[in-house]
Parts: sequence; structure tokens; C-alpha cells
Amino acid sequence: MVDEVVEPISFVLDGADLGASTDLAWLRSATRPSEPTGRGLRTADIFSGCGGMSLGVGEAARSLEMRPEVALAIDSNETALGVFRENFRPRVARAEPVEALFDGDVGDALTSSERRWRAEVGPIDLLVGGPPCQGNSDLNNHTRREDPKNDLYARMARCAEVLEPDHVVIENVPGVRHDRGDVVRRTAARLLALGYRVSSGVLDGARLGVPQMRRRHFLIGSRFVEIDFARLHAGYGCPPRPVGWAIADLLDVPGGTIFDTASRHQGANVTRIDYLFDHDLHDLPDAQRPDCHRLKPHAYQAVYGRMRWDEPAPTITRGFGCTGQGRFVHPLRRRTLTPHEAARVQFFPDSFRFGDLRRRALQEVIGNAVPCKLAFVLVRELLRRSERG
Repeated sequence: MVDEVVEPISFVLDGADLGASTDLAWLRSATRPSEPTGRGLRTADIFSGCGGMSLGVGEAARSLEMRPEVALAIDSNETALGVFRENFRPRVARAEPVEALFDGDVGDALTSSERRWRAEVGPIDLLVGGPPCQGNSDLNNHTRREDPKNDLYARMARCAEVLEPDHVVIENVPGVRHDRGDVVRRTAARLLALGYRVSSGVLDGARLGVPQMRRRHFLIGSRFVEIDFARLHAGYGCPPRPVGWAIADLLDVPGGTIFDTASRHQGANVTRIDYLFDHDLHDLPDAQRPDCHRLKPHAYQAVYGRMRWDEPAPTITRGFGCTGQGRFVHPLRRRTLTPHEAARVQFFPDSFRFGDLRRRALQEVIGNAVPCKLAFVLVRELLRRSERG
């Protein structure tokens, strides 16, 4: 069926959101920002993925006239680390399991391997990391709260023991607080024993300018300050930004590349997308769903759904190209989001280079990333208050 053009619904941003135009110009810019000439900020990014956290760290440093330098990046996913290398040029990068490189037990003397690592990497100001979150995700119905990978969270405390940074930022899904191995409490206790001031809380991306409903838990260790998460939302908060704010200029971008082309759907999924538009719906009725939804009660109302142009997007995952993975149908076009649109919603600017990845790899690195605006807010506050104090 020919895709007719649906005109965007007009929306007005609250006048109090003074940063909206600045953020949007940054997102749309294909030019990388210039490097400040101030003092350097040396960072290590563990479980780095393609670099969402480091992107936010870099922008926080630049906002304070500091020069960001990634001294170390580790991720077992070679594809994601390749994207990271292209964008951040880390001094040292390893596509290996973190536990194989930082191989000592928490609290024990450093191993010979760890001593070599510390000498090679050099002094670190800031350690950031987003350990695998699938085991704590509410979308995981198999190993939730007791996945063996959840214990990789505590490996961040060992990295702090070895590298001795001034600040530690650990990111995960809010459900990590309910892990049956109590990894958050154990990690916090070790950071306290190492002399850090520890604080933790949940940041709501939609309250901080990210055009999607995404909440993330952060555990912070700092030699100098503690973080009040309520004050962060108050100080950096803004009215919710709708998905249309982020992707309006991409509605009809020519699809000459995978990055600007949506996944191709066939058969029943094409029919489901058409049904949403033909009946002006955002939720697909059960009668149009597959038997696994149609024939029994379910709690997956958003699946096969269509986004709303004038509201924040739902959480972007690596399944954003599939109608059966969530509410990923475009608000105004009979398709799912393109990787470019998903990257914008994840707060990746057009200057960020994803390279010539295939579709599945693009969806994975984009969907698994944390929006950089969250790291920006946290790290800027850590650095600003540490300098002032």
C-alpha cells in the first residue's frame, strides 16, 4: 500500500524549556565540537558499549572548559567497541571480558595483571560503567533478579580499587536494586570502605530533556561530594520533549543507507501497521494480534503499537525495528523507526559516527546505549561541585 503523508500534529514546547533549541541544534549538527584547551579529564569506560556514557561525560567536561580524554575502554562486544574507538580514540581499548582483565577478588591485593593495567592506563579522574542489565530488566522473564551476569555489577568496585579514580559512576536499570545477590548494597559498601562518599538514585530521562520514557539507576562514589538526585531533577529538569521534537526533520529523509531506512515488514505485520493508521489507533486491538496475545490475557498492550508524535517515545531497545518488540511504529509513517531516528531519541547527535554497520548491529549498539544526557547531568554536577568545593 502506498504510504500517504500524514501531517505532523503541531506541538508547543513550554517556554520554560530554554535549552530545547540548544539541545536540538546539537542533535542535528553533523560537526563534532571543538576541544577545549583547559585541563584534561582522564576517564575509563567499563562495559562501554558504543559510548553513550562517554559522550555525556565529554559534553559535561566541555561545558566546564575541560578537555576529555578516554584512557581506557573495555567491552566484550567487538562491534560496539569499534564504534567507540571511532568516536573517542581511547588510549587503550580491549574487547575482552572485564573480569578477565580485572581478575582479582574485591578486597584482595592487586594481581600482577592488575598492576600492569594500572601502570599502562595511568591516573584516572573518572570511572564510568554500565554493567549488563538484562538480568535485572523487567522485560526479562527468565533470569530476572538472579542472572549470574548481575554480579558483574560488583566488578566495578574492583575496577575502582585498581584504578583509584576520584569519581565512580555505575549505571543500570532501576530493577538492579532488587537483585537477589544484593549487588548494589555490596558494591556501595566496598566503595565506602575505599574512602568514597556514596550516593544513589534514579534519573528520569523524560524529566531531563530526553525524548523518551527511560529511567536509569546510578550508584555514585566520589572522593569529594555526594549527589542529591531530587536536586538534580530540579536543577536540570525541563518539560517533557515529544518524540516529534527529536525527529521532525527526518520524516522524509531519502533512504539510501541502512541508517536512514526502516526495517522491511512482511505479511501480518504490514497489515497490523496499516490497521493502526486506517483506524487512527495507537494500540492494536487484540483481534488483530497473534494467537499468543489474542487467545489469552496479556500485559503487552504497547507491543505492535504506534508512538504518539506529541509525547515522549517509550524506552528504545535493540528491538526498535520490529513491531513485535514494543511500541516502535512511527507516529506518522507506516513503518518502524529508522536507526537514525532511534539514535536521535537516544540522544546521539548526527556528528556521532556509527560506521557501516548492518541493521542488526546498528539496532543493538543504539538500543543498548544509555542516553548521554543522563551522564552529562550527573558528571557535570560531580565536576562542578568538586571544583567549587
